[in-house]
Amino acid sequence: MNHAIVTDHLTKYYDSRCVVNGLGLRVPTGSVYGFLGRNGAGKSTTIKMLLGMAQPNYGRVELLGYELSTLPPEVRARIAYLAEGHPLYGWMTVGEASKFARAFHVDRWNQSLLDQILDHFEIRSRAKLRRLSNGQRANVALALAIAPDPDLLILDDPTLGLDTVARHDFLLSMIHLVQRQGRTILFSSHILADVERVADRIGILVDGVLRIDCPTERFKEGVSKIVLEFASKPPAFPGCQGLVQAWEVGRKLELVVVDFGDEQRRVIESLSPLAWDVVGLNLEDAFVAYTRGPRRALPVFTTDMTENQESTSDRGAA
Repeated sequence: MNHAIVTDHLTKYYDSRCVVNGLGLRVPTGSVYGFLGRNGAGKSTTIKMLLGMAQPNYGRVELLGYELSTLPPEVRARIAYLAEGHPLYGWMTVGEASKFARAFHVDRWNQSLLDQILDHFEIRSRAKLRRLSNGQRANVALALAIAPDPDLLILDDPTLGLDTVARHDFLLSMIHLVQRQGRTILFSSHILADVERVADRIGILVDGVLRIDCPTERFKEGVSKIVLEFASKPPAFPGCQGLVQAWEVGRKLELVVVDFGDEQRRVIESLSPLAWDVVGLNLEDAFVAYTRGPRRALPVFTTDMTENQESTSDRGAA
């Protein structure tokens, strides 16, 4: 499998705090990769290291088959970046911003594509950027990012601050982008419904360590919530393989388990509950359940999540 992004043991410290710990990231060429984590997990720092905007303490980055430190200018021109908040010069018109950006990409600029996107969103070339809505500015920023026809597009929380309609339109544009064979998109987001809609693969950072790296559907299928009901106070849960967390809710015991199967079933039945049920989770619920667990050994999902679970202490740096 070809990879548009490869990192090996990528590590970043700020003073004595390890923000990104031994990151081994593999983003397949042609995929839409959702890069997730709670605030402070290390997502933005990783993106900055991918782009050369922050220097790692250890490790290496490879983009489109080239080491980042020796990336040729013609390859760098095939990489686009859309920053959080869609920063644009508000005093410019849309047309002026287009001319400004075009000066950096003379050989690859696709004005026809840019015009099609702006026309689709009914954004006039003479409009001042500061007078556009948040959603319009986001679409202008996206249009400028893809006008050079990049092979790799990196977006840092691109739908943050947009309303539901603007987010929907932005995501439709993003889906249209990947219809061109071979284009790769990596994007971080706090809006898990957006990720679920467009990402075919996800990576999740927990405290700077990559704990999840698998197809989106596989993660959703792999994390289950089990609810046990008892006649009185629930007994203490003895633990089982793949347990993320367990807590009491009145007369109920609620568990979050990775890859629920016969072993977990036997442990549950040994407690003799009045009734119990396995609840399927969407991506947001699975993400919340997995990442808010106690800071102890977490089951690890890698590749296709097939019989590959390790504890934090076993894995060390991801």
